[in-house]
Amino acid sequence: MAALGWLTPRRRSATARSVLAGEAAAEAARKTSAEDESALLTGALGQASEEPAFPVAGDDRAAAFFDLDNTVMQGAAIFHFGRGLYKRKFFERRELTRFAWQQAWFRLAGVEDPEHMQDARDSALSIVKGHRVSELMSIGEEIYDEYMADRIWPGTRALAQAHLDAGQRVWLVTAAPVETATIIARRLGLTGALGTVAESVDGVYTGRLVGEPLHGPAKAEAVRALAAAEGLDLERCAAYSDSHNDIPMLSLVGHPYAINPDTKLRKHARSLDWRLRDYRTGRKAAKVGIPAAAGVGALAGGTAAALALHRRRR
Repeated sequence: MAALGWLTPRRRSATARSVLAGEAAAEAARKTSAEDESALLTGALGQASEEPAFPVAGDDRAAAFFDLDNTVMQGAAIFHFGRGLYKRKFFERRELTRFAWQQAWFRLAGVEDPEHMQDARDSALSIVKGHRVSELMSIGEEIYDEYMADRIWPGTRALAQAHLDAGQRVWLVTAAPVETATIIARRLGLTGALGTVAESVDGVYTGRLVGEPLHGPAKAEAVRALAAAEGLDLERCAAYSDSHNDIPMLSLVGHPYAINPDTKLRKHARSLDWRLRDYRTGRKAAKVGIPAAAGVGALAGGTAAALALHRRRR
């Protein structure tokens, strides 16, 4: 991919692959946003909770950046997408089980373990390799209706709508594939999405990534790049996430929010007096409520075996 001239100087703490992932995500998000702008739905779907001074109406140099998994939507988008592909016989049951135990570990441990993220990434890439981008986009629309639409957090959705109602742009920022993230953003009436970019040649997936998954520092790089391209003032922007892995992104903006936060993010947010919102009925229940969160009854019986397998591997 050609270098993008509109990028700001890179932070030394970011790896080269993080920067590349951020660049690719920002470029893909801007392209998709431009193509879809006329089709965006911005009707009121709810009002934000009491925030009298923010967002500021009419501030076109402000925008909002939302993490996706467990911030906007219950569970992991890549897992729900995998379920939909399994239903369409893209892969066998043993691979669905692999997706399931990865999701189970994420929900129980409350952390995004690099080893498990690598497994999930490799699984997803092997599944889509050789398929056309247009085919996966079309299927993704169906999968959203089947598995994702009912898992959107109303409270987080209302926060996003408040920014839209104030005339600001709203972006998803996620490690999920950019195509999946773009579908979700479009369905929610958001501006666009920054997501992990899988390489394609002549419209066909190669099974490789551009850079690395959009995770941790890469998310911050993507937000920084998009802000520079769109003329945004990050001090006037907001970011929302549930995970301590997104502290680099949250720290970039003037209005960081911890949404359904994990323990580390909650502690960090409180130490810096960041705003917190928790839309779960119970934090303990959210961690162990695998069947409800993932929507797969078989997960309940397989969770103990998955964790035992993980312990043996370590």
